[in-house]
Amino acid sequence: MKKQMFYFGSLMTALSTLSGCEVIGGIFKAGVWSGILLVVLGIALIVFLISKLVKK
Repeated sequence: MKKQMFYFGSLMTALSTLSGCEVIGGIFKAGVWSGILLVVLGIALIVFLISKLVKK
């Protein structure tokens, strides 16, 4: 229980030092880069699978 309160207190302290717009902006930036990475990996997987099928 003490550990959870420590994490909650740390989170509240971090959030209170940043404005709401900065927090949301950071979340969206991380989301955009994660999305781009997933799309690139998905395209690479499709190209890899197609190249394996064509070689047979």
